[in-house]
Amino acid sequence: MSQEREESAMMDILRRGYAAVFYENWPIWLGGVLLGITSVITFAWARPWGVVGGLRNWGDWFFKGIGIYSQAPASPFISTNSLIALGLLWGSFASALLSKQFSIRFSPPFELLKGIVGGILMGIGAAMAGGCNVGGFYSALGALSLSGIAMMIGLIMGAYLGLRYVYWEVEHISTGAAGGTADSGGKKAINLLSIEPYLGALAIIAAIVFTWVYSDMALTREGVLALCGVSLGMIIQRTRLCFVRAFRDPFMTGEAEVARAISISIIITILGFAALKWTGLRDEMVYVPQAFWFGGLLGGIIFGFGMVIAGGCGSGSLWRAGEGQVKLMLAVAFFALTVSLVEKAIDSSKSLTALMGHKVFLPDYIGYRWSILLLIGILIVYYLAATWNEKTEKFMVEM
Repeated sequence: MSQEREESAMMDILRRGYAAVFYENWPIWLGGVLLGITSVITFAWARPWGVVGGLRNWGDWFFKGIGIYSQAPASPFISTNSLIALGLLWGSFASALLSKQFSIRFSPPFELLKGIVGGILMGIGAAMAGGCNVGGFYSALGALSLSGIAMMIGLIMGAYLGLRYVYWEVEHISTGAAGGTADSGGKKAINLLSIEPYLGALAIIAAIVFTWVYSDMALTREGVLALCGVSLGMIIQRTRLCFVRAFRDPFMTGEAEVARAISISIIITILGFAALKWTGLRDEMVYVPQAFWFGGLLGGIIFGFGMVIAGGCGSGSLWRAGEGQVKLMLAVAFFALTVSLVEKAIDSSKSLTALMGHKVFLPDYIGYRWSILLLIGILIVYYLAATWNEKTEKFMVEM
């Protein structure tokens, strides 16, 4: 009897532990810390993580398949850009299953249209800024690129304009659903709650097997990067960390929790990336977009507006698509197609390329020490301003 009680107690402990990890959302600040650490590890292993490069690879393959492009891009299962994006999508899918949060969610037609329009705008903005909220902002700041600051300003402006539109839409357009929210619309069409955790465990095992197979094929670098993407997807899904909230919520609800988490995350990334570049372990110009200042600023505005309309940023759209949200699946698809076309147009025109701007690596002008202090100082100011606004509601936009 004592043994039975001990086994029962152990099972109860395991159940509660599983519930704490997968049935309860992780603290957002923890997501920021883990995201920063994983970003540095990914860069130390091979390259920084990103989203738009993978989406462009998928778009390139689509246009090659229908005969618009003549040259085939790298295989989606070899391209490191694609593998990280696929890993993020797979990781969020597995995490959603483990958490019993996966279901195909259909939104009203107007919301689906907003997903398409938002995806198109994000594709245009990312092409101009040399990356989405990750490559053009998050990793660009970590890489000590001045264009990251330009895109940050653009994202703030774009999110403000996007929120103004959403408020106008609520007042003037009857859609049958509230606009601009990530979880709006749709009832669960598929309910497999009883077996979802087992399917999630199989998805994680499949990711590990994938990495092992790639290692056996002398593709260890690619396999581990895909596994890093899986880790990023799980972190973001469990913490519900979306960059949209970092730039929209201070204007909408005044909440600053995500803004603080993103600030902390980027500070960790800056310190890690700077150490890798300063020591010569990674090339200094890696992830320094050619987008200062015009491309970063205007691209950030367009991207920021689009991500509010779609209800998800580049990474946010991917992990929500992994949860089964059809609106964000459409956003990802049209993001991929648009960024492929617009980047192709920019790359083929010397005047457009020059218009986007230049690569500006801050340490070339003020050294590593002052570059790190400047960028961290900007993020601390953003952290404090968002916190102050949370208490005073000074920057909140009224409907």
